[in-house]
Amino acid sequence: MDRNVETFLGCDNSYDESPIVIFGAPFDSTTSYRAGARFGSRTMRAESYEIETYSPMLDRDLEDEKIFDGGDLELCFGDSQLALRDIEDFAARVLDDGKLPFMLGGEHLVTLGVIRAEVERHENLAVIQFDAHADLRDDYLGARLSHATVMRRVHDLIGDGNLYQFGIRSGERTEFKFAAAHTHLNKFNFDGLDDVIGALSGRPVYLTIDLDVMDPSAFPGTGTPEAGGVSYLELLSAAKRVINGCRMVGCDLVELAPNYDPSGISTLTALKLMREMLLELSTNHLTGGSQ
Repeated sequence: MDRNVETFLGCDNSYDESPIVIFGAPFDSTTSYRAGARFGSRTMRAESYEIETYSPMLDRDLEDEKIFDGGDLELCFGDSQLALRDIEDFAARVLDDGKLPFMLGGEHLVTLGVIRAEVERHENLAVIQFDAHADLRDDYLGARLSHATVMRRVHDLIGDGNLYQFGIRSGERTEFKFAAAHTHLNKFNFDGLDDVIGALSGRPVYLTIDLDVMDPSAFPGTGTPEAGGVSYLELLSAAKRVINGCRMVGCDLVELAPNYDPSGISTLTALKLMREMLLELSTNHLTGGSQ
């Protein structure tokens, strides 16, 4: 694991010394509306130099933490199975080395690759999903691997009652019926999140954030925008509560499609969220502050 030539701001430490490993999964072959999420991780890395390493909210600085940026994986764009296998293999190495993977998408299907590695190493894994879409279709136009089916495939791995969905405001009727019987789904916002965090005490938790959970007025740079979403501060608060209250074993940010927001605000919003999450992970979880 050599250091990437261009790293996320303040995350240029060596692999061996870093408990957190960032990597990009630039893949969007199954997007159902507007492609472009494959450019999310690369753009975030390049634009990260427009923000500060210091967080006034936390009074912490990324330069004080040990975080490794492994760059973007080289994924087979035309084969979802091969791409997922490469993601799983990388995540498995990170986990086997006792480190926490922080993945940048890419479309939401890439989450499945990391979850495959997580379930092999963590019994009773719980997954918390922040998203505009349920992503619970069994197939999309005949394809069982799609960003529209990713959480159904995650459910296949972790079983009933272990998937917690928040912010959901779009999906087929059958997806909501499936959720009522098999997952914990909260529509539109983060109501009930603190109760879930309490109930998951001690269990391994993976947090996946589809950035389209935010309202498109605040975050237009995504492939499938849905009106009626949460604000940046609401999302930040929810992510911090999960990180501080749970035994985190991994997380991701997916579905930034920067080309649909020429202002660059969506990328900078994702970057500030990532900075705060990294600092919370470093100071509250990996140092034992929340457990």
